[in-house]
Amino acid sequence: MMKFKIMCIKNLDKIEEKSRHSYTGLLSDPMMGTKGVILINVGTPDQPTVESVRYYLREFLLDPNVIDAPYVIRHLLVRGLILRFRPRKIAPRYQEIWMEEGSPLRVYTGRMTKAIQSKLSDEIVVEYGMRYGNPTIRSALERLRNRGVDELLVAPLFPQYAQATTETSRFAVDFQMKQMGWKPTVKQWDDFYENPAFIEPLTNSIRGEINEKTHLLFSFHGLPLSHIRRVKRLGKPNYVEHCESTVSSVVKKLGLNESQWSMSYQSRLGPVRWLTPSTDSVVKNLGKRGIENLVIVSPAFVADGLETLEELDIEAREIFKDSGGGDVTVINCLNDNEQWIEGVKSLIIQGFENPRNSVFSK
Repeated sequence: MMKFKIMCIKNLDKIEEKSRHSYTGLLSDPMMGTKGVILINVGTPDQPTVESVRYYLREFLLDPNVIDAPYVIRHLLVRGLILRFRPRKIAPRYQEIWMEEGSPLRVYTGRMTKAIQSKLSDEIVVEYGMRYGNPTIRSALERLRNRGVDELLVAPLFPQYAQATTETSRFAVDFQMKQMGWKPTVKQWDDFYENPAFIEPLTNSIRGEINEKTHLLFSFHGLPLSHIRRVKRLGKPNYVEHCESTVSSVVKKLGLNESQWSMSYQSRLGPVRWLTPSTDSVVKNLGKRGIENLVIVSPAFVADGLETLEELDIEAREIFKDSGGGDVTVINCLNDNEQWIEGVKSLIIQGFENPRNSVFSK
């Protein structure tokens, strides 16, 4: 019996490894007709309660693209440790930022979707789904299919590529379409970390908040170092290089020198080694230096959620002030910013017109 269990566990690991690294996407018949776009964001709990947060974290953290560990170790870590304690810690943080309409990330992604739809012709249908939580990717795909879509653009809302965001979103779409037996022509848009459609509205959102006396901090979502090593081994796009390219593009447009800005990584989880420097440590050091005006922007997110509204606007602000710093301005994500909506429209048009995006290729 023990030998049988070990064999099953090894087989599960092999299945997960294949799903993580080897899928090539859903090939489909080249037909012309109604075009559809599925915008994908990471996800959110349905309610700011311990139970809802626990349900969301279970789905999120058990994804092998998120926690890079063998099946058994991952389940022991998530079910045995994280889900026992972290939901009680995080639920009050969600309560602090919860909006009357619901979760901020869902509200802003929904507003973004409606604004984009209003900019496009009726021949292009736009829906959004969450990689984890609701509305699900499956429900978004079903709505698109019911609208007669036969050419689909997969559009993860993550400027910089990472397996824990971009890749797992593409895989989820591929998996759900196979489950549905739906075979539209599938395209994807490119990672847009340095595309003017993203850089221009991002830069303009910062420009009015800085002057010669401010220090600008670019805070990106962190990743474990094991993720970085894994994508390098697989020859996939480099997240750090994408982040650095975003910063370089914005800094150049703003005309900042090296003393006027910093870069960091936030949202650490667990005892493993993550990308450095951490946002908490950078904010603390800037406060100790006596910086009077700190401006924080998080270019890894295009819609506000827990990472920006709580981690940055509440926690980082407190760390900075407790360390001797002065005023803090946390710049809103682009959300439904008019220039950004025009940018997304441009990215969608580019995605449909790009011939090499006829299948999932990364």
